Amino acid sequence: MDKHLIIFTRYPEPGKTKTRLIPVVGEIGAANLHRQMTEKTLKTVRKLQNVDPLSIEVRFTGGNLDVMQNWLGSDLIYDAQSFGDLGNRMGKAFQMAFYEEKTHIIMIGTDCPELTVDILSQGFKLLQDHDIVLGPAKDGGYYLMGLKNYIPELFNNIPWGTATVFDTTIKICESLNLSVGKLPVLLDIDRPEDLVFTEFSNEQLGYYGL
Repeated sequence: MDKHLIIFTRYPEPGKTKTRLIPVVGEIGAANLHRQMTEKTLKTVRKLQNVDPLSIEVRFTGGNLDVMQNWLGSDLIYDAQSFGDLGNRMGKAFQMAFYEEKTHIIMIGTDCPELTVDILSQGFKLLQDHDIVLGPAKDGGYYLMGLKNYIPELFNNIPWGTATVFDTTIKICESLNLSVGKLPVLLDIDRPEDLVFTEFSNEQLGYYGL
């Protein structure tokens, strides 16, 4: 079994990162939060890699290969995200990984500080016996998707960024008779009201109030 984990992220450039949080924490604060959440996510994934062999791929927007390697390390697989909406970019990443003969692929973002090694490990275990694994987020989306085969229907006509992403995806799975493994519901940090749940202080974010 060839395990592969894809991290979707963005180079933390102020003004272009976590834009929904900018009115509250400012451009620098939003970029700093994204930087720290990405680093925390990668640290969690590396811990899993230490006990369970898997390859790690970073799919990024913004920046370039040099700045990404300088930021996160040169020992990872890097590739720029494709064009189009989130579904197209996710679908292309899965499609390419399967083309490269990966057999069990999990994709995550970096907005979920509650993600743990145990949850990732559970995701790969569920993937052995299910067609798809999903980690539902409290906002109605999902923080994790795992697949053993490329299923294009999962990435088309999804209302990305809304509270119905997870439910819509489940309905598609039901229509295709896919077996679904579900992980615990976790919080994504996307909106100002989510910030109260972060472990990062104003000082860490570079935000000191008015």
